[in-house]
Amino acid sequence: MARIPPGGHWSKDYPWPAVSHEHSIQQLSDDLERAGYHPFSAPCGILLDEANRPKSACIRCSTCDGFPCLLHAKADAEVIGVRPVLDLDNVTLVVDAEVRRLTTDSSGKTVTGVVVSRAGETVTYSGDIVVLAAGAVNTARILLSSASGAHPAGLANRSDQVGRNLMLHNSEPVVVIAKEPNNSAFQKTLGLNDFYFAGDGRPWPLGNIQMVGKSSMVTRRADPLLSTLGLRLNPAEIAGHAVDFWLTTEDLPRPGNRVTVDRDGNIHLAYRLTNQPETDGLRRELTTAMSRIGLTADRVLDKNFFRHKANPIAGVAHQAGTCRFGADPATSVLDLNCKAHELDNLYVADASFLPSMGAVNPALTVMANALRVGEHLLERLS
Repeated sequence: MARIPPGGHWSKDYPWPAVSHEHSIQQLSDDLERAGYHPFSAPCGILLDEANRPKSACIRCSTCDGFPCLLHAKADAEVIGVRPVLDLDNVTLVVDAEVRRLTTDSSGKTVTGVVVSRAGETVTYSGDIVVLAAGAVNTARILLSSASGAHPAGLANRSDQVGRNLMLHNSEPVVVIAKEPNNSAFQKTLGLNDFYFAGDGRPWPLGNIQMVGKSSMVTRRADPLLSTLGLRLNPAEIAGHAVDFWLTTEDLPRPGNRVTVDRDGNIHLAYRLTNQPETDGLRRELTTAMSRIGLTADRVLDKNFFRHKANPIAGVAHQAGTCRFGADPATSVLDLNCKAHELDNLYVADASFLPSMGAVNPALTVMANALRVGEHLLERLS
């Protein structure tokens, strides 16, 4: 397997062209460039063929962000990973099943069973190699629920690191109500990383700015102020003039931010926000950028209206950490191949392995690492 040299990096073009901006977002991109910023076309992960729209799986609708795709036109795990392999003889998908715990042999070094609850019955599956990829919260839950005489604190938890360093990203939607209508159906095509690193008077990195799906009644119902404005002014007009941003700053790994499990198997989260000055700083930078491109003159609400609301702890789309990888078994759960230090056949292939997570969506990194672990397993099995 090819290796990245120290201090080096891989870089190559995406295999497909960028998704085009709709008119309002193209205007936003052009205005930002003229003001000295560096907007870029964000990778979208949708199966859109703009050169042959009649045969395109994606129809570029307004429900893409935050909703399942009924056309199976998102390049998600089901479409790209699961469906293509279901016809293989050596693949079986077991649905409506919940993994409760893992069992080991008497030595505690080999996983011998995956205990599953299904249709009111308990079923145990076994395999030479077990790969756990339940998401950072539930992967930790399964390991902690698998305590035994050989692993009294939970499976693979001699370091007491399982469940710790939970990261969720500091994420915040910001809605700008602009004078001109924004009739975009799918506006999530633009990103801005001008403030990702320290510099220009910023002692610390801030994060990433990207677009988010268009404002809807669902979003406004979650925000009392926007609901009030909508009732007074006309909900369709508010949504039609909204330019919707998503701000992400790094959620720092903190041992006290953790997943625990009680004796009944219930999950408990202990979590304290980190890096909040940088989150506030990124919002200020966005506000400044909007002012520089002229979004401060009279608008729908007498002036541009900026509304922000922090993502609650229930928003765990970016959950990571809890089973960090590393070279030292005393301070990490997994080795550099994402195998549990204490077991010879247990691997973790979700975002649990991340020791830190930067300030961009972690999905592509998680996918890349899963492919890396898969290559390692192929070598081992051969």
